[in-house]
Amino acid sequence: MKHYTFLVFLCLIFTSCNKELSFENETFEEKSKIPCKSDCPKITIEIPIAKNIKIPADSINKKVFSVVKEIVYFGEDPAKTNDYKSLAKSFIASYEEMHKKFPSETFGWEGKIIGNVEFESDQIINIKIDHYTFTGGAHGYQGFRSLLFNPKTGKTIFNDQLFKNEKDFKAFAEKKFRTKYKIPASANINATGLMFENDKFQLPQNIFYTSEGLLLYYNSYEAASYADGPKEILFPYNEIKKYLNLQ
Repeated sequence: MKHYTFLVFLCLIFTSCNKELSFENETFEEKSKIPCKSDCPKITIEIPIAKNIKIPADSINKKVFSVVKEIVYFGEDPAKTNDYKSLAKSFIASYEEMHKKFPSETFGWEGKIIGNVEFESDQIINIKIDHYTFTGGAHGYQGFRSLLFNPKTGKTIFNDQLFKNEKDFKAFAEKKFRTKYKIPASANINATGLMFENDKFQLPQNIFYTSEGLLLYYNSYEAASYADGPKEILFPYNEIKKYLNLQ
């Protein structure tokens, strides 16, 4: 009996030591109860939830939630919204409150959030959030967010931590960007109609690790108008490995 108990104890230790951080997608949906015939207001949030290892999982989940909340929350008391279910409800509640004030001017509110683990290695986890919101006006807004994490700690990895020398990489990236978008080397970066702040090339707010390489992704309005759409450029890893801290 003692021998059996010892084996069970060893088995439990072995199992707990071999737990790995994993992700499981969960979906949250809400629709307005106000009667409608078409374009009925709704929100869908499909997001990867980190599990198994508490500290990094909690850190990742809190950050992902805060970003999603930033995208779809329109209420006045953020403290009351602390999970995805209440976040989805608050989006619809904001619509219904607006509809009461302006019944003829509000229609078709929509929120759609789809998150995926885009890339995973021993050094980095990249979660991609594809988001679309429409809350009135001429058009909705669609974009991508890149969230980078240390898989061991769950802490956010910021863009300036990705490169051995960010200044050198930025200079290299600008040359490639100018070539792709046909901007003369001697011309202002905005010479062909782009909208970089202060007329200077910048790395984007969102950098993605993909199976093909490192993707610089500029959402609409970040480097160009909505009409011109997002801009992007992909660098194969073997082309830029001398610049990278993490891969």
